[in-house]
Amino acid sequence: MTDQTATLVSFDEAVSRYDPVIGLETHVELGTVTKMFCGCPTQFGAEPNSQVCPVCLGLPGSLPVASRAAIEFTIRIGLALNCSIAEHCRFARKNYFYPDMPKDYQISQYDEPLCTDGWLDITLEDAPPASADGAPPPRAQPAGRFRVEIERVHLEEDTGKSLHVGGSAGRIHGADYSLVDYNRAGIPLVEIVTKPVAGTGPLAPQVARAYVTELRDLVRALGVSDVRMEEGSLRCDVNTSLAPKGSGTWGTRTETKNVNSLRSVERAVRYEIERQAAILDAGGRIVQETRHLQEDTGITTPGRSKEEAQDYRYFPEPDLVPIAPPRDWVEQIRAALPELPDARRSRLQQEWGLSDLDMAALRNAGALDLVTETVAAGATPADARKWWLGELSREANKSGRDLADLPITPAQVAAVAKLVMSDILNDKLARQVIDGVLAGEGAPEEVVAARGLAVVSDDGVLTAAVDEAIAAHPDVAQKIRDGKVAAAGALLGAVMKATRGQADATRARELIMERLTQP
Repeated sequence: MTDQTATLVSFDEAVSRYDPVIGLETHVELGTVTKMFCGCPTQFGAEPNSQVCPVCLGLPGSLPVASRAAIEFTIRIGLALNCSIAEHCRFARKNYFYPDMPKDYQISQYDEPLCTDGWLDITLEDAPPASADGAPPPRAQPAGRFRVEIERVHLEEDTGKSLHVGGSAGRIHGADYSLVDYNRAGIPLVEIVTKPVAGTGPLAPQVARAYVTELRDLVRALGVSDVRMEEGSLRCDVNTSLAPKGSGTWGTRTETKNVNSLRSVERAVRYEIERQAAILDAGGRIVQETRHLQEDTGITTPGRSKEEAQDYRYFPEPDLVPIAPPRDWVEQIRAALPELPDARRSRLQQEWGLSDLDMAALRNAGALDLVTETVAAGATPADARKWWLGELSREANKSGRDLADLPITPAQVAAVAKLVMSDILNDKLARQVIDGVLAGEGAPEEVVAARGLAVVSDDGVLTAAVDEAIAAHPDVAQKIRDGKVAAAGALLGAVMKATRGQADATRARELIMERLTQP
């Protein structure tokens, strides 16, 4: 029985019979100005093979020199993940052939990583703190909290990038030919490896996604990487295995390689659970192998077998001295760590008076940083949340973009909020101003002027509009004279229509009541 012949089992059925165990290996390209072992720049998107030198090309006679900045950035990550920082460690050569690796070996770390034995706490909104059979989550936490334990954080160099031309899906199979860009070769790369994460039950896909999300936010907050998954500066290998429920054993794992979006991390775990359950139900055997997620279909396909351990022939890197970070330097780095995302969210939630659900809505929409910047630009937290989670979220969903990719800045949203607060705009007009900014018509003030969108508050203009509304709706006017003041809404609607929604609604209502209720 293979994955080609097995019919998928539904996710709910799979987790009712099997216990999933996941593990994540996350690679983060560090945002240093130069590469790990040479002075070549690291700018993304440069012309192919324009950022290379004899060292990163592995030419004979070249010697590497380790980047102090890369080592410091790695220690920052390790400290933020509650790891122990090694007093002495070293680099090793990992020997294997691949076309985009110019030296035919990678300088990495093997048995002496820089950071070990840490953890990262994550939160699943509205998630029960137990697996399907009621078992507690890893390192039991409050409801919806999980602790993902970190095995190691080690430093290495990235490989180059192969481009397979022709064929389908950009893969080597079926390609006409391949090109290699060595610009990425030698960029400092941190690998963050979790310990096996068990006890998550049906929440395993969500836990995987939440972990990578929290890790991405943490690394970004540390200022050591831009963690842009779409550019490959953060990518994840997702390990998944199943064992019969309650057996206390672990199954054979598969490794879905180079997953490059948060949604895809969740999809990879979910699909592998369904696929492996179908094979096990049919009496088949899970093959230990790498797999690739097909973004268009959400399925995984086989890569290379890992049934037999590959011999990378690790040995200490002879051209580099060991790393021995002084304890006082490590403590200086610790003292300089910024406020980390979990603590920042707690602080903002308290300062803004938000409920857990309010904060969850901001995180799920990817709006927390945008709202924070909008508040810093002068808006109230309530106004900032209203515009980003309301009008702008609708626009993002409609256009299929992330909120942060919309062509409007937090400062511009704050400017719109200020115009509403100063009664120059009402909410309806503000929405038109936002549409204008998104359409590239300029700053909010420029859109207001160009479209003539300011609120009409001149009593002369409003009185004329009110008199026209009363004359056009005498029956409604009589109801108000008879004491049915709720009917004023109909006249106010007529005034707003006559002024294209620009009338000062509060003042217009006052004028209506003055006209019809005073002797």
